[in-house]
Amino acid sequence: MKMKKITILPLAILAILLVFSGILWAVQDLPAPDDVVAPPKDAQRSSSGLASKVLVKGTGSKHPSVTSTVTVHYTGWTTDGTMFDSSVVRGQKSTFPLNRVIKGWTEGLQLMVVGEKRRFWIPADLAYGENGRVPGMLVFDVELFEIQ
Repeated sequence: MKMKKITILPLAILAILLVFSGILWAVQDLPAPDDVVAPPKDAQRSSSGLASKVLVKGTGSKHPSVTSTVTVHYTGWTTDGTMFDSSVVRGQKSTFPLNRVIKGWTEGLQLMVVGEKRRFWIPADLAYGENGRVPGMLVFDVELFEIQ
């Protein structure tokens, strides 16, 4: 009888851990915005095809330049609502030079000021292309924390 309890206990613990980790994994994806399929009519559009909309107004007055290094939080989705990357989920802001990211980010972040949160609809040719790492138009929510 003791032998069965010893065998069942590790299996029960393993089952609980698997269920718990599955719940944590499911919670990690942030839900896609309602307008992930296409930019709304009130979105700003540039001649390159980039569309954006301010979600939270910023407190700063300075805009980053092409050679600036920025610190942001971001989440990216494909137009079918699949989240493919998020610094928010990782719980760690990202810092990078604007001249070393996709063209849509380089162009779009120059529109922002510190404290601003903006949604971008980035066409494939300003992202990774139609056959790239994440193909097609991409949607990002980006919050700008610092400009260097």
